Amino acid sequence: LGWCIEWLQGWLLVADDFMDDSQTRRGQKCWYLHDDVQKIAINDAFFIEMLVYKVLKRHFCHLPYYSQLVDLMMETTFQTECGQLLDTLCMNLTLKDFTEQRWTLIVKYKTAFYSFYAPVAMGMIVAGITDVAEYNSCRDILMIMGIYFQAQDDYLDCYATPEQLGKIGTDIQDKKCGWLFAQAYHTLASKEQVAVFDKLYGKCKVQTPEEQQIKDLYTALKLPEIYKKYEEESYSKIMGLRDALKQVPWAVMESFLGKIYKRQK
Repeated sequence: LGWCIEWLQGWLLVADDFMDDSQTRRGQKCWYLHDDVQKIAINDAFFIEMLVYKVLKRHFCHLPYYSQLVDLMMETTFQTECGQLLDTLCMNLTLKDFTEQRWTLIVKYKTAFYSFYAPVAMGMIVAGITDVAEYNSCRDILMIMGIYFQAQDDYLDCYATPEQLGKIGTDIQDKKCGWLFAQAYHTLASKEQVAVFDKLYGKCKVQTPEEQQIKDLYTALKLPEIYKKYEEESYSKIMGLRDALKQVPWAVMESFLGKIYKRQK
């Protein structure tokens, strides 16, 4: 089952890099940029996706919960594709549309369900947990965690080095509806600073003075301090839901938090 999650993430990232014109992924050149791959990467992504269902069929088709596992993977894929659609549609929107509410919707569906909820729900299915309230409680916690994780990602895209990040951050160049931007543009920036965003955001290349001007603006607006406050608030919300779990050990949630809380890459 762990490999099914890995293959799910694998094909989504191959496709995402192609759609975003990304250059690097985990310190290596994106798959579609190899001379002998290029557009074949799209079919490769579909091929990797099918491995999920081949593995499920080979190892779990004889078990009573097989259909639940297949349904979970299909639902998770649909949720993630909805999030990706919301993300890619930003190319047709103006910066005024890049609100925190839209960002939350994008990251909840694009990241939180497949990265956080699906792995736990799969384990719950295999463990024989049938209480809907327990699934709902886990989902509530894992959605907060997944949304916080993506805010981290947006922060690191701006402030981490390519060596730390394992890729070159392209959110500013790609006109992403990101956490930093939504906070700055709609809440913190003056009219003059909004004009700078309008002039440069999504219109400059990576590692250029224009991109650095946007990053300097984020810093001037004290977004690093605001982010740290948001991080602590998210952690407190998660810990405050500890007693909601009745069957799933809290150690499961701690294992996730141990990997992401205050991460630097």
